[in-house]
Amino acid sequence: MTYLLKGVTAGVSGEKNPVIIGEKPTEIQILDMEGCVALPAFCDVHVHFREPGFSYKETMKSGMAAAAHGGYTDVCTMPNVSPAPDTKAHLEEQLKCLGHNPKIRVLPYGTITMERAGMVLSDMEGMKDCAIAFSDDGSGIQEESLMLAAMEEAKRLGKIICAHCEDNALLRGGYIHDGEYAKANGHRGICSESEFGQIARDLELVKKTGCAYHVCHISTKESVELIRKAKAEGLDVTCETGPHYLVLSDKDLQEDGRFKMNPPLRSEEDKKALIEGILDGTIDMIATDHAPHSAEEKGKGLEKSAMGVVGLETAFAVMYTHFVKTGILTMEKLVELMSINPRKRFGIEMHAGDVAVFNIKDEYTVDPKDFKSMGKSSPFTGMQVFGRCVATFCNGKMVWREQA
Repeated sequence: MTYLLKGVTAGVSGEKNPVIIGEKPTEIQILDMEGCVALPAFCDVHVHFREPGFSYKETMKSGMAAAAHGGYTDVCTMPNVSPAPDTKAHLEEQLKCLGHNPKIRVLPYGTITMERAGMVLSDMEGMKDCAIAFSDDGSGIQEESLMLAAMEEAKRLGKIICAHCEDNALLRGGYIHDGEYAKANGHRGICSESEFGQIARDLELVKKTGCAYHVCHISTKESVELIRKAKAEGLDVTCETGPHYLVLSDKDLQEDGRFKMNPPLRSEEDKKALIEGILDGTIDMIATDHAPHSAEEKGKGLEKSAMGVVGLETAFAVMYTHFVKTGILTMEKLVELMSINPRKRFGIEMHAGDVAVFNIKDEYTVDPKDFKSMGKSSPFTGMQVFGRCVATFCNGKMVWREQA
């Protein structure tokens, strides 16, 4: 099937021309998409689809549907599943959950350590051909010697270490940012050093090993400055942050589990530093850290709810509304952050038939009832946004279409 999209504007070039998707001119479907923009479909290098082991939170099927609904055609799944993908056999078990005809492309991480336990290195060599990179996301590697060994092995294999940076010794039972809200409301805080301290340690190891290193979900001003300095020194380092860290801060917290994630929402000063990091290129990409949980797990308030929120279906609208419409970012820069840079860093091919179409004039209220994800906990619930995904095409095949 070939699709001819009438009335669309190419989001990066700004030119209004028909967009043709597909390679079968004998079968043409004309779609009237007047007033919409066609963008290179997005790539998220940090999602959790929960299979195998936790399908009550999310399945591969529901996760792929959520991604397509948000304009994504490539996602990289973190290893917080059971069994953890610490060997080739376990990684293949995860891939089987995709079924025979996956809606989009799902690229799994292998773990850095066996069972993500932080004790013994995983079978990185055995997984090198089917793991997009290596991560113990959800857990920081506590032992410096173990991270050094992991970087040396990743360097030998030509793979990226994708680090969740968190020093357990500094957590002290915290579950939100150690800031004004925590102090005023009697909550235990997570200090910023628990993140940036481990980044500083790892950057010294990158100097020793030459390993390709990527930092997950940075949230503090110190993290931004450390990575800025490392890039200036020529280290092979990249990083990501999420829409929630760029739009919200701990002043927006409510006594609701939908505001609880790890790392937590930080201060206004941290948020400002993250935005500066986006603008000057220190932060390379936007990743959602889409982390679905059950309603029961997220319904226990800030202290007792599970860490993690969903984000695939709101990322573009939130970023477009708060940064492109306001003139802080160009559409071209947002496409770099959400589509081009993630693929470039992780060696993911962009297919000509990967297109996401958005009605950027459509203003609506974020409502989790509209999500395709099984996870409904979003810090953006109730927010007014512009930019509804009306269609997504993966390798020329329509995988999402908004019904009128």
